[in-house]
Amino acid sequence: MHNIGEAAALSGVSARMIRHYERTGLIPEATRTRAGYRLYSKADIHRLRFVRRARSLGFETADIAALLDLWNDRSRASADVKRLATAHARELAGKISELQAMQRTLEELAAQCHGDGRPDCPILDDLAGPAPAEGREEG
Repeated sequence: MHNIGEAAALSGVSARMIRHYERTGLIPEATRTRAGYRLYSKADIHRLRFVRRARSLGFETADIAALLDLWNDRSRASADVKRLATAHARELAGKISELQAMQRTLEELAAQCHGDGRPDCPILDDLAGPAPAEGREEG
């Protein structure tokens, strides 16, 4: 059994996030010593590594919970896992497209800016322009 500091070092998940994952139910509540200190098993640390890896791939908490359920279900269908992964990959592709569009816009605006001592700046002009969708922010 490992205390929270050791579990953090072994899993690569900070102690703060370990406590958060306990509160949100991604990992079970830790066993406690008589003094109230958390203790983690090898299985807990393995689960923390799973969560850390899933987070590094951008999965949201609900999807991580679903993946953990599938991981623990030895009678699972791999199609269910694949469905979650491909849906997430599609979401990432959409976000990447949005980010690339933002990048192109900023590069175009920066190319139009003289970048000298003059006060006029097409970047600021664009930011101060009318908001999309009749004054409402998109998103």
